Amino acid sequence: MTQLILDGEWTLASLTDDSIVAPIQIPGDVHSALLVADKIPDPYYGCNETDVQWVSEHDWLLTKSFEVDSSTLEAPRVDLMLSMVDTVAYVAVNGEVVLLCANMFREYRVDVRPYLKQGENILTVTLKRADIEAKARAERLPFPVPWAVGNNQIPHMNTLRKTQCHAGWDWGICLLASGIYDSVKLQPIHSVALKGVRTAQQWQSNGQCDLTVSIDAEIVGTESVSIECVLTSPCGESQSTAISADAESLVCGFTITHPERWWPAGYGSQPLYSLTVSVDGQQVTKRIGLRELDLDTTPDEAGSAMTFVVNGKAIMSKGANWIPLDAMPGLQTPDRYHQLLEDAKAANMNMIRVWGGGMYERDCFYELCDKLGLMVWQDLMFACALYPSTPEFLKDVELEVAYQVRRLSDHSSIALWCGDNEVIGAIGWYPESRTNREKYVVNYDRLNRVLQEVVEREDPYRRFWASSPCNGELDFGDAWHDDNKGDMHFWEVWHSGKSFDAYHTVKPRFCSEFGYQSWPSLPTVKTFASEDDWNVTSPTFEQHQKNGRGNSIMTEMFTRYFRFPKDFAQMLYLSQVQQALAIKTASEYWRANKPQCRGILYWQLNDCWPVSSWSSIEYTGRWKQLHYHAKRFFDAQAAVFVEEQDALALRLINDEHRNVDVKGRVTWYDWQGEVIDTWPFETKLGEDDNQTVWQCDRQVIDERKHKGFFHVVMECEGREITNTWFDDVYKRLPLPKASVDVEIIEGGDGLRLVLTSDLPAFFVHLEFEGEGRFSDSSFTLMPCSPVTVNFEGSADAEAMKAGLCVYQLSETF
Repeated sequence: MTQLILDGEWTLASLTDDSIVAPIQIPGDVHSALLVADKIPDPYYGCNETDVQWVSEHDWLLTKSFEVDSSTLEAPRVDLMLSMVDTVAYVAVNGEVVLLCANMFREYRVDVRPYLKQGENILTVTLKRADIEAKARAERLPFPVPWAVGNNQIPHMNTLRKTQCHAGWDWGICLLASGIYDSVKLQPIHSVALKGVRTAQQWQSNGQCDLTVSIDAEIVGTESVSIECVLTSPCGESQSTAISADAESLVCGFTITHPERWWPAGYGSQPLYSLTVSVDGQQVTKRIGLRELDLDTTPDEAGSAMTFVVNGKAIMSKGANWIPLDAMPGLQTPDRYHQLLEDAKAANMNMIRVWGGGMYERDCFYELCDKLGLMVWQDLMFACALYPSTPEFLKDVELEVAYQVRRLSDHSSIALWCGDNEVIGAIGWYPESRTNREKYVVNYDRLNRVLQEVVEREDPYRRFWASSPCNGELDFGDAWHDDNKGDMHFWEVWHSGKSFDAYHTVKPRFCSEFGYQSWPSLPTVKTFASEDDWNVTSPTFEQHQKNGRGNSIMTEMFTRYFRFPKDFAQMLYLSQVQQALAIKTASEYWRANKPQCRGILYWQLNDCWPVSSWSSIEYTGRWKQLHYHAKRFFDAQAAVFVEEQDALALRLINDEHRNVDVKGRVTWYDWQGEVIDTWPFETKLGEDDNQTVWQCDRQVIDERKHKGFFHVVMECEGREITNTWFDDVYKRLPLPKASVDVEIIEGGDGLRLVLTSDLPAFFVHLEFEGEGRFSDSSFTLMPCSPVTVNFEGSADAEAMKAGLCVYQLSETF
């Protein structure tokens, strides 16, 4: 390989204040560099967000010195390749401007051979102020186009093709980041420029798969060269072929007689074939998962389906929405991607929705999703605002989407291209568009049609879904309330203040957004707030709550369900109980309505800084109680209590496409843990099954109201699956003051914690000050039924004892 990578240390200098100079790592961002150089305080601590706003009000110069040898200059062409340049940037080589970048989501490639010299060369990138450029673009528009007021703190970000939440969101800090977030490359080209490789799968009736490889290459020299293509199976068997670079059609193919199929997590394995294409010192390597994928939207008696079908099998899509990994892109490391996506899979998720207000993610994200079996619902990068439809804007977007679809479409994990997040709904949010709806609907349609045309041209093998939420093709009804078709965003509980049982009033075909906030855990709070600010209405805490009504909504809901917590630590804990209960209520009910519901993606998986939010994993990587519950309510087999009109029922759910034998017992306990009544069950769950195995007349329960609770224990292939149901809200129940003991056992495989209790204890949650997580937490602990939990981390027994805190619901008051 002759490619020169210009990553590593560059020099960063302000063009507004020449006294500010610092090293910067590329890939990286300006804020991260200034933080490392001690030029700014930690933006995530205290109220420092306010004190670093000046950074985005400067123009910045990035400078890199590099050596070029004579062999490089012998090439007739040397391409400078840039991507993820944020956002408006002038690129110069040895003082000559060679490129203008103006779209963070595009790839730029330019021949810089005429500007290079032997020996030392200087590459500079001038990053211009995004706020000034956005304002100037807005002023040139033929009519006002409303921006994301209420989310963005800086106006008119909708005119720029950059990450929209960089200007703030209702969970996001406003940093308005800038920088270069991908490798900067120089590629000498002697004969052929290898620009891209695409594949297509054709499945035959006999089960074999024909893989077609299409190569985008440009001949530069006169020498005849061959393009080498090698396909290697998961077990190491290889096929190879070669085609001449000057052939009329740069297409080759491989036949896989006995293909190993790729499956979503929980449905099978994820074998990946390796494809390598090489020519003229350039190489492209891809990992290919062979699978058939369709989106079934067939009309039915309830409306129309929305089911992802992989390899001919209906999939129950389970997962969460993804926002950018960090508000400072320089901190988005492969290790953090790996940990977060592993944690998603560990919670039995099989789908991630990349939300449209963020970014088309880095290559490592999709590579990990391929490896882990996480399907990706991929939004295009438009969210919660209206967008221009001028010819200039549409042309830029067309190039952006074509590049991104070409870049990503060979990933087996990509399941759907979605045009935007809530943009069709946003027409009704802003005064300008509400009073002139027809104009803004046409404006929306012009952009959305371009998105659809580009996606369908570049990837005819996947569906384009116009918007999220959306009732279906050319149907832009009220998908926030219409649950019989398409995907739904259901926010009636959070934004409209309804109680958790409102989740039982809808049966979505696919719910791609719903959520409930919590505060971070105390160990995470300690990373951004001093003890003086440990109060949910302190200046620091309010700076770390970006939803204007967030604290009020959570505390008001406390008063409906719980007795008010007695101190700050218990408030944090109880907020996470409440969040878990909300999402559990929805997810279990909708799963119990399978096959009518075929998708559940809650808002949201992760945080981009330490903040009060809807996430199930905190910025520090700590699992909230919700994530532990998700591991249970997204399990392939589940036991779910369902409140029907005249009875309490137990539904057993099997998502796998195989039969599973289960047995268990439903027990009605009093508050001392004594048995009121018990009912055993044993059954065979068929593939993709959902069956009722037990019912109790509601009148029988009401006659003994508040006398106890129902608990199910189900055995399934060596695993124990449990669930608990209460006949009223928790504040009215005589919850026992249980005494929970923990024995910490240190062994060769790490720490085990054995928990015992003298009385029933609920939402028993383990919190450790150090790094790591537990195999289970926030569960019901019954007397005479110890629970053993493994710790996944490096702490020893002494450190665990010193840093462990055990919560339970009855101790909150």
